[in-house]
Amino acid sequence: MKHTISILAAAAVLGSAQSALAQTEIEFWHAFTGRLGELVAEQVETFNASQDAYQVVASHKGNYSETLNAGIAAFRAGEQPDILMVFEVGTATMMGAKGAIKPVYEVMADAGADFDQSKYIGSVKGYYTTPDGDMLSLPFNSSTPVLWVNRDKLEEAGIDPDTDLSTWEQVGAVLDQLKEAGVDCPMTTAWQSWIHLENFSAYHDVPFATKDNGFGGTDTELAFNGAAQVAHISAMGDWARDGKFIYAGRRNEGGANFRAGECALFTESSAGYAGIKAEAEFDFEVRPLPYWESVTDEPQNTIIGGASLWVMEGQTEEEYKGVAAFLNFLSSPEIQAKWHQDTGYLPITSEAGELTRSQGFYDENPGTDIAVTQMTAKQPTANSKGLRLGSFDQIRGIIDEELEAVWSGDKDAQAALDSAVERGNALLRRFEQASR
Repeated sequence: MKHTISILAAAAVLGSAQSALAQTEIEFWHAFTGRLGELVAEQVETFNASQDAYQVVASHKGNYSETLNAGIAAFRAGEQPDILMVFEVGTATMMGAKGAIKPVYEVMADAGADFDQSKYIGSVKGYYTTPDGDMLSLPFNSSTPVLWVNRDKLEEAGIDPDTDLSTWEQVGAVLDQLKEAGVDCPMTTAWQSWIHLENFSAYHDVPFATKDNGFGGTDTELAFNGAAQVAHISAMGDWARDGKFIYAGRRNEGGANFRAGECALFTESSAGYAGIKAEAEFDFEVRPLPYWESVTDEPQNTIIGGASLWVMEGQTEEEYKGVAAFLNFLSSPEIQAKWHQDTGYLPITSEAGELTRSQGFYDENPGTDIAVTQMTAKQPTANSKGLRLGSFDQIRGIIDEELEAVWSGDKDAQAALDSAVERGNALLRRFEQASR
């Protein structure tokens, strides 16, 4: 009997090994760690368990910039993954990488996949489509900036936690009260360029760059040194010097301060939800991103941040079929709704948003639908569709340097933004030349 059992066990192991060997491996490189990394791993495990033809292997390759650079280096060495996560400002770079990518709409068509591009939310997919509306990459983690509020901190300072914070004028008045009450960190921010220049411009319907923010051609020029942007950065510079705005770093360093309960207000991605919900030991809520009433009667729409999934050239037909299956899985209403609810990222399809609402998530978690509303309430304009600028990761670095000079009081807002535009335009001209 024991002998029979051992034979059966060996056969099972052998069958399992043969099955594993028969699976086509799909390499997926991403930039997530922490809670988001865990949630990506969960998605991959769920897909792998749902079928036995493909095995997705996910690998963390550093932050957004490092992941993009790793993908470029791997392609040059002929060792590229099947799927590469690239943050939204790398879109023009990927489009210009001739022979490096296989457009998603082609991958899906070649694999015979059921792929309806109309089901994806327009303000999300528009960032990653051709002029004809064909999707070049699949939106994966799409977020938009919002205002996070520490209600306990407001209450401790004698401020009604339900006070209106919809305009920057109102925020400025609350920052005065917080400072007077002795709060060390009235406000901080993450991703200063993305929120306070890129999204600021879209939200107030003013150009960030010419040529429809780069969608109209590579001969675009930066234009974020206009009156509206200068006024906003100038106000933030004043708040920084008065100790009302605390600058913590270029990425999301301010998130740790807010999650620890040190700061009252925090401008950050809607995707901050996962970390804040997990760590905050205070009463918090999410509000719409403020706008300047002196600039516009009502705000336009914000634009997305985050990343999309690009399919790399040089893979086998079977690998592309596996990629198509995985991307369809990620787009399914149930998987998208769970991702949206777990992370705070936007649902990339209307079906996922409707499923989330029907499940009662928005009722149970007030404010979690604000990001969706902010993105979809208005039809995007040429100024608010998004940005498609070459070398934009490096341009953001220039913007960061110039903003830091404002926060420290070394430059006024006009001088800093004029310098950023001039330096950034030099990079755009180089990108234009290389794209010809």
